[in-house]
Amino acid sequence: MDVPLWAWAAVLAVIAVMLAIDLFAHRKAHVVSVREAAIWSAVWVGLGLSFGAVLWWSWGPQVGGEYLAGYLIEKSLAVDNVFVFALIFSYFAVPRELQHRVLFYGVLGALVFRALFIAGGVVLIDRFGWVLYLFGAFLVFTGYRMFVHRNDELDPSRNPALRLFRRFVPTTDNYDGQRFVTRMDGRLVATPLLSVLVLVETTDIIFAVDSIPAIFAVTREPFLVFTSNAFAILGLRAMYFLLADLMHRFIYLKAGLAAILVFVGVKMLLLDVWKVPIWLSLSVIAGCVTVAVIASLRATRSEAARRA
Repeated sequence: MDVPLWAWAAVLAVIAVMLAIDLFAHRKAHVVSVREAAIWSAVWVGLGLSFGAVLWWSWGPQVGGEYLAGYLIEKSLAVDNVFVFALIFSYFAVPRELQHRVLFYGVLGALVFRALFIAGGVVLIDRFGWVLYLFGAFLVFTGYRMFVHRNDELDPSRNPALRLFRRFVPTTDNYDGQRFVTRMDGRLVATPLLSVLVLVETTDIIFAVDSIPAIFAVTREPFLVFTSNAFAILGLRAMYFLLADLMHRFIYLKAGLAAILVFVGVKMLLLDVWKVPIWLSLSVIAGCVTVAVIASLRATRSEAARRA
């Protein structure tokens, strides 16, 4: 796939413009309603799928299918991020009107870190082709661990990055609007909002260790790996506000995500034996998510009725 420099520039320009629009639309702290989140989710998903359609039309169904498979993988795994973000916000008692600001800068950092990870992954694969088998084995192991520990509760206070941050950076327990740092007794201190941002960034880096190798299972083209990641991540904030209050109902989602990781891991391990068709990859990934969501909603239907 020969990607001209102007295509890279155009994609980065679209991402920058959309981020600027999103930041302007949420410049004032407010509680993001479900309706607003649904509208933004539709915009981000529409943008991601439209880009896939452009790739399909420009480079053919193989390239378009590889992008869509990568987009589906990243979008599916991003739901797991939502679980963790909800836990972090609850632990720090982050006011709902301040959560979007944290997620905005979290996504901005995620785009930068993932671009670095993708560049590193491309270099590794080009120089050491056998690393793909390590990626495959790692994904199978990760999927197994996700399934076994799917019901475990995370404790944000035990995060090493947060402990290190609190050790060297003066912090306060009081929020000061949307500020990440504030002045107290004549010195600058970090508000809890900055601690939350540190946790969000480190959490996404951990998730990227799973998702980046998973996308390399369906395509090794850097342009497709980056764009599928970027367009899926851009909608993460809206997805959080849309699904955060429903997280308790997705009881089988982690099992579905674990199945996806195991599938793409096995696919990488079978590279020299059988190249899994892209249509089959799309079907399996979409099927795992669909079955997990439907099974979860059916299993928790009575609980939802009681809460209503």
